[in-house]
Amino acid sequence: MADRKGYWIAMVDIADPEGYRQYIETNAKAFEKYGARFLARGGQHTDPEGPAGDRQVIVEFSSYEQALACYHSPEYQEALKFRLANSTAKFTIIEGV
Repeated sequence: MADRKGYWIAMVDIADPEGYRQYIETNAKAFEKYGARFLARGGQHTDPEGPAGDRQVIVEFSSYEQALACYHSPEYQEALKFRLANSTAKFTIIEGV
């Protein structure tokens, strides 16, 4: 059986857009290295059951293991400092079906 894909799902409230921009610029290295593919990244959204953040993101990886490896990589951990300093989020890494 082939590996199931892995996904990052985040709902983010951005406190400082300029600082958050550094996160976006810095995370590109990790996403390229681990083959990330954005399925949703910002854009128009509707929150029918209450606030779900300023920005929603869904990132696909070739496997759950790749999704975890990317998160724990030195490249992403460097970028994460900018996200944590400039936003709050609900964030999960999940295995696909």
